[in-house]
Amino acid sequence: MPPRGVVGNDLPPVAARTTEYPMSNRSLSLFCAVVAASLPLAGCGPEKGDFAPPCPTPVFEQSLADLTRYRPGTDGRDLTDVALIGRMKAVSGECRLANKKGGDLLVAVKIGVDVTRGPALPTSSADLPLFVAVTEGDQILDKQVFNMHVEFPSNVQSLQAVGGPIDMTLPVTPSKSGAAYQLRIGFQLTPDELAANQHRLGH
Repeated sequence: MPPRGVVGNDLPPVAARTTEYPMSNRSLSLFCAVVAASLPLAGCGPEKGDFAPPCPTPVFEQSLADLTRYRPGTDGRDLTDVALIGRMKAVSGECRLANKKGGDLLVAVKIGVDVTRGPALPTSSADLPLFVAVTEGDQILDKQVFNMHVEFPSNVQSLQAVGGPIDMTLPVTPSKSGAAYQLRIGFQLTPDELAANQHRLGH
């Protein structure tokens, strides 16, 4: 279960500011959805002679795609109070059937993030809370919350990091493929962080 004080299993509904990125069903490398800029991630190239089953659609929601952390006890009005900035950049993964007869679709997801160290970060490392959720319509079938740990080398303020893989199993049948599901991905924000993002986006 996610810790108290964060946006838990009650994910916000998919709204107008959500972007969907269709996956390829031509190979075991299922998708490489770039949100804002290109980020080279493994597992996005086709494998000769392999054909993957239809896969879930990754759904990116803008209000959950940015994370800004401040020095404790401050309101963030001063730039010197910024401790950490994270921004979703890309998502990649692989999917395959558990066996040739089907039954389960195995999905492994990786998330690419741009991370910037602010002047108020007290150490050279940080943890960014991320989530991957599987939904069918408005129903949440599974959600995994995890921390992406990043280390800033000396004199480096910004870097690109990859979290995962996060493994999920989706039930499929001859009449219901992986295309019936969505993968929703974002930062696991506190209520205040979510409200700040929604205000910035004009929600």
